[in-house]
Amino acid sequence: HAKVSVVWDYAAPEGGGDTHFSVMRGSKSDLIIRQGSDEGFVPMLFIVPADKNITDEWKNDVLDGFLYVTEEISGIVLAETSEGFRVDVPDYYRIGHEAHFAEVAEKYLQFLVDGKLPEWEVPNMLAKYYTNTKALEIARKK
Repeated sequence: HAKVSVVWDYAAPEGGGDTHFSVMRGSKSDLIIRQGSDEGFVPMLFIVPADKNITDEWKNDVLDGFLYVTEEISGIVLAETSEGFRVDVPDYYRIGHEAHFAEVAEKYLQFLVDGKLPEWEVPNMLAKYYTNTKALEIARKK
């Protein structure tokens, strides 16, 4: 299940920029993205226990699982907080909306030039179109 709520205010908060808040719930942990005044209007990822109960076992599981992330992404670290952990991302990974859009557009245009999707995208597209066509089929029956 998913729920999305978006509010487009006319102006950014006093002294700040964009804000964002989202929660992805898991069986053991929740991932929370906050981008408010407390975070200096910079998006920050938090990992908190799903049951709000910080135990040594939960901490060790998060730390063990995060080892893979630190092997793949240099400079990223976990900082312990009163709620669980904050994922600290170096500034050089924070490229901003405009630069990110340019990267995505460039990759998309290269797919057009190549005349094919990247291999990793094929199963995603098949799943998406199967789901959509199946939903249409069910909707037409009702």
